[in-house]
Amino acid sequence: MTTTKANYAVGRLLGIMATLRSPDGCPWDAEQTPESLKPYILEESYEVLEAIDHGAPAAICDELGDLLLQVVFQSRIFEERGDFDLGDVANVIADKMVRRHPHVFGDQQCRDIDTLNAQWDRIKSREKAARGESTRALSGVPRNLPALMRARKLGEKACRAGFGGLETDDFFSKIKEDLAKLERSVKSGDQQAMETELGDILFALVNLGRIEQIDAEEALRSTLNRFSNRFEHIEETLAEDGRHPKQPTKGERDALWQKTE
Repeated sequence: MTTTKANYAVGRLLGIMATLRSPDGCPWDAEQTPESLKPYILEESYEVLEAIDHGAPAAICDELGDLLLQVVFQSRIFEERGDFDLGDVANVIADKMVRRHPHVFGDQQCRDIDTLNAQWDRIKSREKAARGESTRALSGVPRNLPALMRARKLGEKACRAGFGGLETDDFFSKIKEDLAKLERSVKSGDQQAMETELGDILFALVNLGRIEQIDAEEALRSTLNRFSNRFEHIEETLAEDGRHPKQPTKGERDALWQKTE
């Protein structure tokens, strides 16, 4: 896409949003606030992920458009308040990307990933300090992230801060130890202990995946997609015989499950 085409397309979208928010526009759009739109940002983000999983470019394009709309929508509201506009948003991220890539836009020469990661963290830390924000090692990880994603990011930050060095075998030992604790807590009926040990196991699994270059969030999403597809296939197979998933015996269900692999 040429810059001219992109500028025209974004300008057209900005014009449409301005019309929707105008007194003669859409009442629903006009009454929205940054807070009321928060659920849509999250929903559209997940729809983008689902489209990427399916791998259909047209669907990905459509969902990215919906996500872009949320950025334009929020920017328009703040523009009306005199705070900033979409141009400011674009310039802020453009300046940030240039600032955080001195090896590309500056005179530094570096292509080592570990060194680049350390450089990125140092630059972010300086930016936070300049804004008066916390520069602690684990700061900047939103508490409302999906738990597995937050666990990975916390693990990464802790490792970069020097709280790492564990190998794969260390995590296997930790997981086995926590599994034994979980089993004991289940047998004792201690609900609080069960929750604690299950959380420890999940965190250890996330970090095991991290050091093996496997994202736990993506791994679980992939497993859930496979589970859903297999279950739906079994439902369809049983429906052809006029049966409900509750009707087959456990052995029959196991056999049907194996056939869907």
